[in-house]
Amino acid sequence: MKIHFIGIGGIGISGLAQYMKFRGHEVSGSDIADSVITKKLRNLDIEVTVPHSADAITNQDMVVHSAIIRPDNPEIIAAKAKGIEVLARREALPYILGDRKVYAVAGAHGKSTTTAILTSIMNGSAIIGAEAKEFGSNVRYCKKTDTMLFEADESDGSFLNSNPHCAIVINAEPEHMEYYDYNYDLFYDSYKTFIKSASCRVLNAEDQFLSTLKDEIQAKWLYPSTEIKDIEYVLIKNEPHTRFKLRDLGSFDVWGFGKHIALDASLAILAANESMGIEKIRTNLLNFKGIKKRFDIVGSTNDRVIIDDYGHHPTEIRATFESVKAYASLKGFDKITAIWQPHKYSRTIDNLEEFIKCFDGAGELIILPVWAAGESVREIDFEEKFKQYNLTMADKIIRANNTITVIKDDKDLETLDKGLIIGFGAGDITYQIRGTA
Repeated sequence: MKIHFIGIGGIGISGLAQYMKFRGHEVSGSDIADSVITKKLRNLDIEVTVPHSADAITNQDMVVHSAIIRPDNPEIIAAKAKGIEVLARREALPYILGDRKVYAVAGAHGKSTTTAILTSIMNGSAIIGAEAKEFGSNVRYCKKTDTMLFEADESDGSFLNSNPHCAIVINAEPEHMEYYDYNYDLFYDSYKTFIKSASCRVLNAEDQFLSTLKDEIQAKWLYPSTEIKDIEYVLIKNEPHTRFKLRDLGSFDVWGFGKHIALDASLAILAANESMGIEKIRTNLLNFKGIKKRFDIVGSTNDRVIIDDYGHHPTEIRATFESVKAYASLKGFDKITAIWQPHKYSRTIDNLEEFIKCFDGAGELIILPVWAAGESVREIDFEEKFKQYNLTMADKIIRANNTITVIKDDKDLETLDKGLIIGFGAGDITYQIRGTA
C-alpha cells in the first residue's frame, strides 16, 4: 500500500510510519516543521514534506493522521476529495497491528520504559513512544516473528484498538482527561475494556483503580510492596542500576534508579515469563540501557552530571527525583539543581498542588516558561506557589560543553557547572539541555 502519515514528526506517528516502511509499504508523510525525527525519516527513504500541503496528497491508498490534526487540514481535505481513506491513528491501528501477537503496555506513566525493557528481554518487533538507547530508535523490526511489543496510548483512546494478546498495565491514573470530556467513568471503563480484550494480563495490584478489578478479572497480579524486595542502587561500570528480588525468582539488575524502575521491570519480567525461561529473562534484562529523555545522562565530568528527563506529570517527576537524590548521594554530589519546563497550562493547573511537592530536596529550582503545546496562555503565579524553594524564574538555558547558563531577559543569571543538574519536561527543554536548541 501507499500510506501517507500527517504529523509524521510526532514520536507515535513516526513509529507507525517506520514500521509500515519496514513491512514493505510505500510510506510518505508531512509535518508543520522539520525536526530531528523528520530528518531521521528521510534517512530511511521516507518522503517527508513540510509544511502541510494539499500537494502532498497524490495517489495514496490511505492517509493516517495524529490526534492533534484538525479536520480542516489541507491534506485531509485533499484526500477526502480524491476518495482516499482517511483514518485517525487509533482507527489505523487494526490495520497495522491486527495480525500481530501484541504485548501492549499501558499506563499514565512508565509505559515507554516498560515497553523498552520488554523489548530488551523478548524477541519481536517493537513500537515505543521513546527512543531505546539499546538500538537507537523507537522502532525495531523483526521479520522472523509475529510478536509485537507495543506502547499503547490512552491519550486518544487508541489503546482500545491495539489488539492486545497481553495487556500490561502499570497504573491507571487519570491523564488526558480532555479527550474523555473529564468523564472519569468513561476513562476507567476504557481501561477495563482494554484489559478485558487481552487473553493474558499483567497488572499492578496496588494501583488505586486496578485493585478494584481483582475479583472481576483474572490476571498475573503484581503486589509491588511485598513481591519486589531488597531494592538497592548500584553502579555497574559507573552506570546507574537498580538491583531487586522479585517473588521467588531471584535477583535482577536493571538500568536506572528507583522503585518505579523495579516496578516497570517486574511487570515486563512477568509478561515475558509467559513464553520465556526466567534465566534467559535475567540475562536479557541487562541489554536495557535506558531510553532517551528518561533519566538520560547527557553530560558527565568528575564534578557534575547533567540529566535530561521527559517527566511532565507530578507522579513521574516525584519518582524520578527520588532516583536523582539516590544517584547524587552515590556520586558524592552536594547539590541538586532541578530545571522544570511545565508542559501545558491545563496539566500544570490541574496538578499544581502535586507539582509543588515534586522537587523536595532540590538545592535550586529553576522554572522556565510553560510549554503551551497549542493551548491558550493562562495565569499561574509560580513565584508565589513555589516560594518554599530556592527559586529562579528564567526564560531559557544554554548548554555549552558541560556547562549550563541560565538566561532571563537576555541576561546571564548564573552558570551551572557543579553537582547534579536535571531538566524535566516534554517540550523543547530536551534540546536546550542537550545544547541542540
